Amino acid sequence: MAVTMNKVLGEAFGPQTGAARAAKDVALVLGGIALLTLAAKIRVPMWPVPITMQTFAVLALGAGLGLRLGLVSVLGYLALGAAGFAVFTGEGAGLAYIAGPTGGFLAGFALAAAAMGLLARRGWDKTVLGMAGAMLIGTAIIYTVGLGWMAHLFAAEHGLAWVFEKGMLPFLPGDALKLVLAALVVPGLWKLAR
Repeated sequence: MAVTMNKVLGEAFGPQTGAARAAKDVALVLGGIALLTLAAKIRVPMWPVPITMQTFAVLALGAGLGLRLGLVSVLGYLALGAAGFAVFTGEGAGLAYIAGPTGGFLAGFALAAAAMGLLARRGWDKTVLGMAGAMLIGTAIIYTVGLGWMAHLFAAEHGLAWVFEKGMLPFLPGDALKLVLAALVVPGLWKLAR
């Protein structure tokens, strides 16, 4: 069964070959890292926890830039944070921060961006329903890796219910809003690109 390979949004404009394409790719990756850093610092007041736009940016970048550039953007962002730059939500940074409770979620960002890139290559990012489905998959990847790491750190002492209560439940309302936003924005950008 043949799978149709579509362009991703980042390939729909600008140079398509040569040094100009390479320069565009570098600019997209650097822009992606900057967007992730900015998104991590945005805090929208909401109950029970404020929403940051970090996961929205991770998933939208994966869809918009594709597997290769989306993954490189997220890995570059994570490398900056590991090196001690305050790019994450709050002021935490460095290897100790990455090894802490949020480390699994950060690792999940890379896997989710890659998955979003693969799904976008198959055209999931061009429709509202397709993008919503891709966002659900990407979000599930982030939670799976993140909660797995939290369980490794805390389940023996606090139990699995505590891990879900602290690591997932408060964030579901915000993630639902981000899913709706991405499901509208990314297909909308495709309409503008055409």
